[in-house]
Amino acid sequence: MNRRPIILITPSTAQSGAEFADCSISLSNRYADAVIAAGGLPQIFPATTNRTVISEAVERSDGVLMTGGDDIDPKLYAKDLPEELAKTVGPLEPERDVWEPSLIADIFQQQKPLFAICRGHQMLNIALGGNLLVDIASQVPGALNHRRMDAKARPVHEVKIAPDSLLARLTGRQTLGVNSTHHQALGEVAGPLRVVASSADGVIEAVELREARRLPFLLSVQFHPERLIDSDPAFLQLFSSFVAACDGGRQKSL
Repeated sequence: MNRRPIILITPSTAQSGAEFADCSISLSNRYADAVIAAGGLPQIFPATTNRTVISEAVERSDGVLMTGGDDIDPKLYAKDLPEELAKTVGPLEPERDVWEPSLIADIFQQQKPLFAICRGHQMLNIALGGNLLVDIASQVPGALNHRRMDAKARPVHEVKIAPDSLLARLTGRQTLGVNSTHHQALGEVAGPLRVVASSADGVIEAVELREARRLPFLLSVQFHPERLIDSDPAFLQLFSSFVAACDGGRQKSL
């Protein structure tokens, strides 16, 4: 029996858990279900700031899935934030703001496949030198409603996909209906990344590496494909291709 590629999945952090009142981690089962459906074996990252443990966790995995969650502290990407914008931010995950950039650094150093979703997508851009729109509704004239919490598992708007992108190749499409549960988005895009999908109002919905050879696989999306795999095979294909890239790297190391 072939071993499934091990996919390291980042969880959210919470000040109080379900079992005890201690600081805890949480993760929607949808992420693990999507990884399993794609042929991978989920392994939850321990949410630690210990650099040695982070590095070893990446080393022992075949690829990393960075997931969604609460807002990233603007102090990481915006020095002088107007008060009105500051009021739109929150809740935050301060512990996660510490260990996620370290995790990204190790992913690149160790050349592991990466699939980044929602908050993971935003943190990737910040870690590589970009920034965020703090609040879409306040900063994008004529913006769509991107915070459709009433339709988490339903497409609510379309994105236009660059025809020469990995995303277009994997989905076989140049437009794709996606769900939308965020109020922040990529602003200035980090130098190593290129925009490959946007919504009609110009909000960035996906990025990839300008130099694809830097990692075996990198796809970073603002929407939540793990919540759409049962309704459209294009979204499962994203996970399947990611897991296949993880399996390819594992085979080379055997």
